[in-house]
Amino acid sequence: MDGQIYQFGYRGNSREGNDMMEEVSVLEQGIALKHPKHTKLTLRKFLWRTFMMIVGASLVSVGLEIFLVPNQIIDGGIVGISIIASHLTGLKLGIFLLLLNLPFLFLGYKQIGKTFALSTLFSVVIMSIGTTVLHPVDPITIDPLLAAVFGGIILGAGVGLVIRSGGSLDGTEIVAILFTKKLPMSVGEIVMFFNLFILGSAGFVFGWNNAMYSLIAYYIAFKVIDITIEGFDESKSVWIISEDHQEVGAAIINRLGRGVTYLNGEGAYTGNEKKVIFCVITRLEEAKLKSIVDEIDPRAFLAVGNIHDVKGGRFKKKNIH
Repeated sequence: MDGQIYQFGYRGNSREGNDMMEEVSVLEQGIALKHPKHTKLTLRKFLWRTFMMIVGASLVSVGLEIFLVPNQIIDGGIVGISIIASHLTGLKLGIFLLLLNLPFLFLGYKQIGKTFALSTLFSVVIMSIGTTVLHPVDPITIDPLLAAVFGGIILGAGVGLVIRSGGSLDGTEIVAILFTKKLPMSVGEIVMFFNLFILGSAGFVFGWNNAMYSLIAYYIAFKVIDITIEGFDESKSVWIISEDHQEVGAAIINRLGRGVTYLNGEGAYTGNEKKVIFCVITRLEEAKLKSIVDEIDPRAFLAVGNIHDVKGGRFKKKNIH
């Protein structure tokens, strides 16, 4: 049925003594109904994502068994629950990492899709095997602060690589998505509530000093995850309103090497029409852009905001002559 043209209309025929009604077209033009097909990954991309999942899950195993677990420091989510359960029962950490994540894999399959569920299952299995293999290895440091810092860095980098490759290592986000349908809370708020409860439980199991070290490790891992996913080259959106918009725009293009877009705006108070300059830069270019605008029009209005991701268009930087 893909690609066929459908036209909808109404034809009314009169009886004896009545005028004939002409066909009325509801749509002037036909609409092509096409169903987008799922695009399969190329073998090269598939192998690369698989490799990155293996690297990411292996890094998480190192962060757990070489730094955090020997020093009785936990992480949030299912990993934190698994560490506590392993400590209380004496069973290996990898067993709980796999078993506790299985229910969330089913939920992930229903909520997000098969590809996500399979990627997550593969990553969790690698992480579980890695923690089992590394369990007999001696920790690099017994200083809890060093373990929290470097364990958090390695753990965050590993989780970030897995997420960038389309998988996950923790099921609390999936649970949070389900709870948001019934509670007036965002996904981030629910995840934070779960993690605070888990990290607080560490105080009763490992002592409050270790619980505070766990908070340090969790915060560092959280930040490193963002850096790994988004990269160091953070993008920023810029809006500029200036009477000298053409000169400012030309300077940004020639001196900063970035493209600009002119938008039509209108002042709500004055009703005057204005040109709004919009462009996307990196955080390293922010200071230079501000100096360019201040040099040309010190009275210009300038607003800068963070952007999570940039794709498409002409964001690629041009050579500056």
